[in-house]
Amino acid sequence: MGGYIGDRAIVLGGSIGGLLAARALKDSYREVLIIDRDEMVGVTGARRSTPHSFHAQALLARGQQALEELFPGITAELSAAGVPTGDIGADLRWLVNGRQMKQTYTGLVCLAAPRTIMESHLRARVEAWPNVRFQEWTDILGLEANADRSRVIGVRVLRQAAGSNEEIIKGDLILDSTGRGSRSPIWLKELGYPEVPEDKVKIGLGYATRHYRLPTDYLGHNLAIVLAPTPAHPRGAIFARETPLSDTDSRYLLTLNGVMGDHPPTDPEGFLEFARSLPNPDIYNAIKDAEPLDDPVHFRFPASRWRRYEKMSRFPAGYLVMGDAVHSPNPVYAQPITITAVTTLRLLKYLERGVEPNPLEFFKHLGQYIDIAWDITTASDLAHPGIEGTRSLKYRFMTGYIGRLRAAAVNDGSLTGDFLRVAGLVDRPEKLMKPSTVLKVLLNSSRKPDFKGLPGQARIPGALEPSVRQ
Repeated sequence: MGGYIGDRAIVLGGSIGGLLAARALKDSYREVLIIDRDEMVGVTGARRSTPHSFHAQALLARGQQALEELFPGITAELSAAGVPTGDIGADLRWLVNGRQMKQTYTGLVCLAAPRTIMESHLRARVEAWPNVRFQEWTDILGLEANADRSRVIGVRVLRQAAGSNEEIIKGDLILDSTGRGSRSPIWLKELGYPEVPEDKVKIGLGYATRHYRLPTDYLGHNLAIVLAPTPAHPRGAIFARETPLSDTDSRYLLTLNGVMGDHPPTDPEGFLEFARSLPNPDIYNAIKDAEPLDDPVHFRFPASRWRRYEKMSRFPAGYLVMGDAVHSPNPVYAQPITITAVTTLRLLKYLERGVEPNPLEFFKHLGQYIDIAWDITTASDLAHPGIEGTRSLKYRFMTGYIGRLRAAAVNDGSLTGDFLRVAGLVDRPEKLMKPSTVLKVLLNSSRKPDFKGLPGQARIPGALEPSVRQ
């Protein structure tokens, strides 16, 4: 075998999750085959398989770190391509209930790459590997198992070309990275395996996005304004600088969001009025007279979902599921790509042992990491009284304490940094319960904001001078 675990690994799905999986597999299998129903090779723009690529995409701090481990130099490469980068605490404005958390230097990198740009750069890296091959325009029909169905040995597919017949492609390891719409639960049931347990929180999220032309320096040194939804103000927004359009102008993105059916309209007047209703006027003031580059486009996300493969009593060898196909949380909290990148590192560690991963053991390790992220998002979602779900004492305490911490961060930048490290999945939530942190929360959460803006800040009040980083 020449050091390889197997001859062929097959990745189902060629989006970011599939590209990351290929990175983990390429040194352990003689060939890695990526199968997708869409065009992949050489694509730089949006694909029909990723309709949400039009909207705001975010990579949490831990995600940037993991991506850099998997693809060394990718941060500098994207920055050189015009992707805005900066410090996640000093170069973004975080607003909660209309009030800005104090900006502070954290040392954590914000890589504000639109999904299309990130995906095209990752794909270009993957395309350059000689043992990775893409099979495009191919529909995935199901799994092929051995005689006793204890092992998946291939995948049944149908090429979209006229006159094609169903075929079986054999592989030593099959990895499902087809995203939220994954059919793995159905395929496994067809093979006689139990139903996949699932945790689900119905949030009724809807968001809409529009792009604008504005001066490149409109936000000063800031990359974005992020207005977090809360029970008191459940409408949220991300207003971010994206890519240069000229020497003086840039393309800006505005994504508005709401839960439980309170969705932003897609007609221009309704979209603008939704922006006007936000608890801070800065975003509305930015776009009201700006030049729109397109019409608003909507996307709906009915529920957060975690397929609990680690709880299954039986699972076939030779088959793994990763990314959104396992854990698809509320996208407002920007976790999906980050969790996929971190779990890809976990897969890489398994493969470095020189043996095929045991699926249930692998899922259990993933579950331990996903559990932290799930707690963060569901606690925030269940804070909204209209969202159904069990509100345990743990969740009620977490929700109340995080609310006070974010209010205190209006006056104390160290709390902003602490919060962003946990929300960015760099630190565990327990770090927020250190006695020194709790004391700062108690001292600052009821104070009036002591930040009064800067002289001459005419466009967007509240931005800090670049000297904050020094």
